[in-house]
Amino acid sequence: MLKVLKAGFFTTIQDKGRAGFANLGVPVSGAMDGYSADLANSILNNSLQAAVLEITLGSCKFQFLKKTVICVSGGDFSPTINEKPVALNSRIQVFENDILSFGKVKFGMRCYVAVKAGFLSEIKLNSRSFYQPITKNGLVKKNDLLSYKEHTTLVTSTKTIVKIDENHFNTLYLDCFKGPEFELLSEHQQKLVTNDFFTISNDANRMGIKLNEILENTIPQILTSAVLPGTVQLTPSGKLIVLMRDCQVTGGYPRVLQLTAFAIHKLAQKAVNHKIKFNSV
Repeated sequence: MLKVLKAGFFTTIQDKGRAGFANLGVPVSGAMDGYSADLANSILNNSLQAAVLEITLGSCKFQFLKKTVICVSGGDFSPTINEKPVALNSRIQVFENDILSFGKVKFGMRCYVAVKAGFLSEIKLNSRSFYQPITKNGLVKKNDLLSYKEHTTLVTSTKTIVKIDENHFNTLYLDCFKGPEFELLSEHQQKLVTNDFFTISNDANRMGIKLNEILENTIPQILTSAVLPGTVQLTPSGKLIVLMRDCQVTGGYPRVLQLTAFAIHKLAQKAVNHKIKFNSV
């Protein structure tokens, strides 16, 4: 078990999500930055389907009640074991009663903690990802006990660190395709949406990320149509919303762009006031 001593701002358990249930109105969910979650699982030789902790902006603390091996990836929130710094993207041996803490944010918006063989939260619709009301819990809370299998084989070396592409966290450019309603934009609007920079607003969460800048909207609302993570909608007010992992499955706003999978991962690491630019591919 992993005991939650301090839950932090927004901590959940996520895996690859529950694809295939849109007809029931069920969001996909899953790790916001799937690249970093996959990296943590890969370093531990876990299945990429294994559930991980998704931690937003750190400020949390956990106690391991059983021995295991972990990996921390994604954003750097100054992780420590028993107050001693530990490296990102490496195998870390933990013992009974070890304390994993996160403090100052150095970069990124979300980090991931993988344990050997994954966390064992309840499976609902083929996924362990938290999403109420599909799952009992929507957030990890203080004093929660998160189940995992004990792993007693000692790590022979913990000094190897996987280096990642810093562009994943630093890039301003997000690759995207034209959305179904892109051609309804005027030529001027099309140039603006693909040439201008946009700013992450403080209205950003697992459902969607709203951008600050206004793009004049002359397109009427459309009939309710399918949307998915990475869909960029143009609201009647002229603001763009990028739908994320917990987004609804249908919407009535024009779908002007669609992010690639890797662009979604990169956007998940952007904080308020960060700039982005859509790169049509």
